[in-house]
Amino acid sequence: MSNDRTTRRPTSARDKAEALFKAKAPTVAAPAEKRTVLPGAKEMVTLRIDSEALAYFQDGGPGWQDRTNAALRKALPAPVDKGLRPDKLNSSNDG
Repeated sequence: MSNDRTTRRPTSARDKAEALFKAKAPTVAAPAEKRTVLPGAKEMVTLRIDSEALAYFQDGGPGWQDRTNAALRKALPAPVDKGLRPDKLNSSNDG
């Protein structure tokens, strides 16, 4: 005798459930749009710093965020002048 159940129901409930969760083809996200950066514009961020460092800047009173920003900018490496390379330096352009 043949199994009539399997002929009438080609897939089990488990097979149907697994079909719902089959992996879709991976989609590639569109590249993020580059935002226009305005000179001098500031961006709101969340930053985790030591409580001692925060207290140092806040103890100076109002403007502590500007002082913190100035200290961070001072810590940045000097901008590179792309027109003058180290191999081109000589006594006439050592500035």
